[in-house]
Amino acid sequence: MPLRKFSEIVKLAEKHHGKAGLEAKLAEHGGGKPGSLKQTDDRFLAGMSKAVFSAGFSWEVIEKKWLGFEEAFDHFDPHRVSFYADREIARLLKDTRIVRNGAKIQATIANARFVVDTAKQHGSFAKFLKGWPTTDQVGLLEHFRKNASHLGPAGAMYFLRFNGWDAFILSPDVIKALIREKVVSKAPTSKADMKAVQAAFNAWTAESGLPQKDVSRILSFSVGPSA
Repeated sequence: MPLRKFSEIVKLAEKHHGKAGLEAKLAEHGGGKPGSLKQTDDRFLAGMSKAVFSAGFSWEVIEKKWLGFEEAFDHFDPHRVSFYADREIARLLKDTRIVRNGAKIQATIANARFVVDTAKQHGSFAKFLKGWPTTDQVGLLEHFRKNASHLGPAGAMYFLRFNGWDAFILSPDVIKALIREKVVSKAPTSKADMKAVQAAFNAWTAESGLPQKDVSRILSFSVGPSA
């Protein structure tokens, strides 16, 4: 079955929110072009760590504590964090400025090594992300799953979106829209389903000329206003 034209999905979103309302919602979190990916490697490690520590926890609590995280983890200098050993881990487990989760502390150290190794191979983590085509987000998510720690598809999508890479996010409303459009029949978890999701996003971005992040958000708005 052919995909519905994205212009029709935009009209669905406008029906629920109005044309001006939809434009305002897209502008809320920076509509248009994604970020420039100019940040240094420490900022990417910080972004990964925020995604890891926020998983299964309150984003608001993590945000309020974030200055403490920055100080406790040496401002996420990947070279320093990658050499953390038992002494630093013991220190962090006693540090009330952060969420003292041993597995996530270990994951931050592993991810520092991932950032350092990636930068050695590509020149910087930013260059690595710039070189990965947005038409293969599924492949990038799999790369994170295999090489990063505690950064599964959901966490990786939010990390990518909030750190300047043009990522779609499979939020509950986006999934509802994809099921409505018969791209998938349920929440996508299999390789076949994720391949179908990627193909749909690639087709809609090519048709609309919009970045994938805006296609993703318009899909979510097309299911109706939030309660």
